[in-house]
Amino acid sequence: MHNNINSMQFKEEPIIFEKGKKGRRGVSLPPLDIPEDAQNRLGIPSKLLREPIDGFPEVSEVEVIRHYTRLSQRNFGIDSNMYPLGSCTMKYNPKVNERISAFPGFSFIHPLQPEEQVQGALRLMFELERFLAEITGLHRVTLQPAAGAHGEYTGLRMIKEYFKTRNEVRTKILVPDTAHGTNPASASMCGFRVVEFKSGKDGTIKKDTVKSLMDETVAAIMLTNPNTLGLFETDIVEIAEIVHEKGGFVYCDGANLNALMGITRFGDLGIDVVHMNLHKTFSAPHGGGGPGSGPVAVCQRLADYLPIPVVERRGDFYYLNYNIPKTIGRVSSFYGNFLVCVKAYCYILTMGPDGLKRASINAVINANYLRKKIEKKYHLPYRKICMHECVFTDKNQRVFGANTLDIAKRLIDYGFHPPTIYFPLVVNGALMIEPTETEAKETLDEFMKAMMKIAEEAEKNPELLKNAPHNTPVRRVDEVKAARNPKLRWNPAGSNRRMSGI
Repeated sequence: MHNNINSMQFKEEPIIFEKGKKGRRGVSLPPLDIPEDAQNRLGIPSKLLREPIDGFPEVSEVEVIRHYTRLSQRNFGIDSNMYPLGSCTMKYNPKVNERISAFPGFSFIHPLQPEEQVQGALRLMFELERFLAEITGLHRVTLQPAAGAHGEYTGLRMIKEYFKTRNEVRTKILVPDTAHGTNPASASMCGFRVVEFKSGKDGTIKKDTVKSLMDETVAAIMLTNPNTLGLFETDIVEIAEIVHEKGGFVYCDGANLNALMGITRFGDLGIDVVHMNLHKTFSAPHGGGGPGSGPVAVCQRLADYLPIPVVERRGDFYYLNYNIPKTIGRVSSFYGNFLVCVKAYCYILTMGPDGLKRASINAVINANYLRKKIEKKYHLPYRKICMHECVFTDKNQRVFGANTLDIAKRLIDYGFHPPTIYFPLVVNGALMIEPTETEAKETLDEFMKAMMKIAEEAEKNPELLKNAPHNTPVRRVDEVKAARNPKLRWNPAGSNRRMSGI
């Protein structure tokens, strides 16, 4: 069982401003070859020269290296252990993609360079758009959105502009209760009124419910497939037909594409718009590891509304086309987070169609393997085959006084990042687990054993969970107070220290 956190000895680490001594330096440079009083005559305005900073840390190189190395060792990342964060697809990021994206031809170019000088970059963008269009089964793609929520906003902006140019007044967006939280927020930002509706008892959307709500005032339905319970929406084709019959669009949140790529295409299901998270499905670093990217694929009806510019090809020459008459304009300063696109492009080429399909199959197999193992001790509200993630609850542990937060905190002691908790909101005390395809069976077994052990601890000694984690530099905190009143200095209270003021 992973227990690497237990074995780590955490030394008290002051902040960098509390280290060093006056006069200490991290570099040793030769004297300048011009007098100091002549330096300002080099053309640097005096107002641009920095004055000495009072209290600025004066530290040696080894102090700096050790300080930040120790801090880095207290971070949790996918490179160190399993990160089963449901709904976020925290898969391993191949290092070859990082190396390639750092090539000077990619990392040193500028978005304002002439097109003749960046033909390779434009070709990459052009081909990535076509790859994503093929994977989703849709007509065209924009790479501009910087993340999933930005993609939602972009897709809904295009839908809104479509109806505006047709002089149709459509004010509502249908959103199921299993939607991602950003869905209603994006709809609201685009000026739509959100109409929430409940999913069925089996956790999926029912076509009769959609039919009762769908009319000529509805611009679109926003759904996720697989949904946030990890379940495939089996009525999706019929739902799309109902929406299309009334002239609306079907928007799909593509955050869970990792369960479908290479197997099912959104366009074939009747979906008109989908955003994809390159930092989830296509293996670019996620969260603190790097910027996101949320390209949007659209059906042919919406292609004339894409943000400008789009990349086109004339013979062997690639260029940026700004001539899209009905465009919604720019949604990004330039052309999107280019280096994230490079990593996704590398991943797709490396995997190929068969590899992408195998990744999805393995993600589904891994999730169902954990589902069958863990349901022996944890309550499973929807007892059916899941897709790439499964949702448990703390119902069985609550009878002993332990809850979802306690289980999540205790997992840290076993060397695992906690899964998503208390989401989706339709499940009380949810534990949302997504192992992804990049975890080996041995790792899944270790995670399963940790979950089983925690369930046993909840029965015999729930206080152990209540005070978890026990082997981290920062123990259990009052999370509400920590968010509202953060104090980032160490409280020197020995091995049982907590963040001061929390």
